[in-house]
Amino acid sequence: MSPASAALLLRRHMAGRSGPLYRGIVEAIERAIEAGDLQDGDRLPPQRELAAVLKVDLTTVTRAFNEARHRGLIEARVGRGSFVRGGASGRLWREGGRALIDMTMNLPPALEAPSLRVLMQEGIATLLRRQELGGLMSYRSTAGTPEERMAGAAWLRPVLGARPPEEMLVVPGAQAALVAVASTLLRPGDVILAERFAYPGLLAMAAQLGLRLVGVEMDAEGMVPEALDRACREHAPKLICCTPSIQNPTTATMPLARREAVMVVARRHDLPVLEDDPYSLLPDRPLPALARIDPRRVFHVATVSKVLSPGLRTAFLAVPDTALAERLAATLRATVMMAPGLLTGLVHQWIQGGQALELLHGVRREMTARQAIARTMLGTMADAHPQGLHVWLHLPECWPGTDFAAHLQRRGLAVVPGDAFTVEGDPPPRVRLALGTAMEQGMLRRSLEIVAGALRRGSRAYLDVV
Repeated sequence: MSPASAALLLRRHMAGRSGPLYRGIVEAIERAIEAGDLQDGDRLPPQRELAAVLKVDLTTVTRAFNEARHRGLIEARVGRGSFVRGGASGRLWREGGRALIDMTMNLPPALEAPSLRVLMQEGIATLLRRQELGGLMSYRSTAGTPEERMAGAAWLRPVLGARPPEEMLVVPGAQAALVAVASTLLRPGDVILAERFAYPGLLAMAAQLGLRLVGVEMDAEGMVPEALDRACREHAPKLICCTPSIQNPTTATMPLARREAVMVVARRHDLPVLEDDPYSLLPDRPLPALARIDPRRVFHVATVSKVLSPGLRTAFLAVPDTALAERLAATLRATVMMAPGLLTGLVHQWIQGGQALELLHGVRREMTARQAIARTMLGTMADAHPQGLHVWLHLPECWPGTDFAAHLQRRGLAVVPGDAFTVEGDPPPRVRLALGTAMEQGMLRRSLEIVAGALRRGSRAYLDVV
């Protein structure tokens, strides 16, 4: 980077800042290093030139450079000028007491309105007034109470349509539901067909149960029906598993025609389908679930973790018939025993009282705003859904996903490389960025500045990866 370009860069990082001018220059240098716009060894503009660009006194710039040297951000080389000090980016968060910003967990954002803390305090107080503590904290029905199962059916009505509560099970989290379905239907060595890039929990489940995952090609609309049909003929699978809405990690959402085509293939080969559907309630207009298209073939798993909060440990499992509901209840009883009464009781109360819908609307609004920020800062480099929790970032050819993730981690930002999602074949040059973990939108912007800076610098950023 030329000194002239560095001067313009620092002016951009100072835009809209208040406070003493010299401190603003120091903070602009710091932000540029954090974002990767300035890298170790980059030359800063001469002090007089920077003063002219920023329209400040030379003494202000001199004071700022002295402070930046004191903070370990830059160093002066006799006769050559000032340069970004080696290792400055790492020291900013290691020695400066900065916590690692975690963009690895796909969580709904913590809302100020409605406040999850307030809703929980009020909800638990109300629950304890209405129900005996012993009933909430004791052993209980594995599948949930009839009232909780009815609440699950009501909650999922926008995507499932009307379903009898006898076909709905209350489960302590989606992972428990996935394991229960797979261990009930399959045996070690059986084949599951899944999207080529899939949720890491599915990969972990298959490994634990000794199942073989085969990846099916995808396009912008999700799993490709023709590729699914070929895989059915070639691999003799026992189960199809997919995420039709805001697929993790690709964000692909199947339109209705694609959903129907996938179910045509499943019927042709007489295969059950495990529909992992954590995100379908986030869009303004949810599409019909696969389980609505063919309710007698599809096992539908819908957790509240991605639309309300993972701490609620509640998911709903819709099954094709009551006989299968009894089999799955027995599997759940042998593995996880039951869903926690206090938390499922709270979710049931929120669904009935409207707080769950209020919280969902709040998450949807916040993620719409956050996705707009990501779209502005990352442009066409990221695949995204307007209300989704994450983006799937395309990297330049010079950046393998693991190296890009390592580079960001040295700048205090944790992301997930494409390797973690790859069912088979070469991992893609991608990383997944979870947008909901930032405490507020300003933190999200700062995190994405680091990402955008690394993308702008391209292969130069390899210099600090060892």
